[in-house]
Amino acid sequence: MAKILMKGNEAFGKAAIEAGCRYFFGYPITPQSELPEYLSRELPKVGGAFVQAESELAAINMVYGAGGSGVRAMTSSSSPGVALKQEGITYCAGAEVPCVVLNIMRGGPGLGTIQPSQSDYYMSTKGGGNGDYRTPVFAPASVQEAVDMIIEAFDVADQYRTPVMVVADGMIGQMMEPVDFEKERKHRDLAPKDWAACGHQNKRKPNVINSLYLQSEELEKHNQKLEQKYKAIEENEVQYEMYKTEDADLVFVAYGTVSRIVKTTIESMRKEGYKVGLIRPKTLWPYPNEAFKKIPNAKNLLVVEMSLGQMIDDVKLACECKLPVHFYGRSGGMIPVPSDIAQKAKEIMGEVALGGAK
Repeated sequence: MAKILMKGNEAFGKAAIEAGCRYFFGYPITPQSELPEYLSRELPKVGGAFVQAESELAAINMVYGAGGSGVRAMTSSSSPGVALKQEGITYCAGAEVPCVVLNIMRGGPGLGTIQPSQSDYYMSTKGGGNGDYRTPVFAPASVQEAVDMIIEAFDVADQYRTPVMVVADGMIGQMMEPVDFEKERKHRDLAPKDWAACGHQNKRKPNVINSLYLQSEELEKHNQKLEQKYKAIEENEVQYEMYKTEDADLVFVAYGTVSRIVKTTIESMRKEGYKVGLIRPKTLWPYPNEAFKKIPNAKNLLVVEMSLGQMIDDVKLACECKLPVHFYGRSGGMIPVPSDIAQKAKEIMGEVALGGAK
């Protein structure tokens, strides 16, 4: 089958259906509104259900209920909407309810702007809700990756019984690119959902979906169980790309759409003789710490984000502060351009090109 030209938000929706999602609960907000619009039209065609909830809080709690019954369910929103869902996300984490939460990020804080941004990194990777929990976070850099990662997110959610987040800036939600839905995919060996709270006709004891533990000893034991799960995710689910890092003196660190802008910067700088490369996290958590052990020639790291530098702390931890970590970013919906990124990199490198010092 030929590739299909699709807008990012609609591709997210089609991918969710391909992954077996049959229940979506959401609330419209720019720049992701095309996704619920698409699913409201397409889910009923495959026997699914679309519900436009009365609020973001209602939507995430509907996901909690549906996911707790064992079906594949998801919600989507944009930055302030996801902030409202954080209470429900931590409930899902505590009750071990698998689900997928998609965030098409816009500028903030507050209502901010509808323009693209990456300013939800903290909220997504550090846990926006209460308690000791983590959520795997995928960060696609193209519409094709958006499709691939949504499909994988449902598998990860089921395998580990956890909410999974997919974060993409507004550009990925709005851009149109060709997508292949029939590419070969690795299928995971997923266990049956014998934990689900669904009908059993008195054939077993009722299952209970719950995150409330009134006894401290019980809650600590539960938290320790979750911690072991998170360690397994850190060990098995890290994804990243290394681009022209073998001989790089300066290595950029960027994710999502910004990584594509950085690649353009790298091509132009390499033509001028500068040895530069890129580490691109595909998972923001677990973070690809191991990638930073594979850049033996690097003398500097330059983090590039559409934020005021929310990923810097993770980069410093990943490189164990053995390399200087610099930053270039734009915020509020402003998009970095290759020439400005290159100028910052050249300043860091001391204007040293292939032909010698300038």
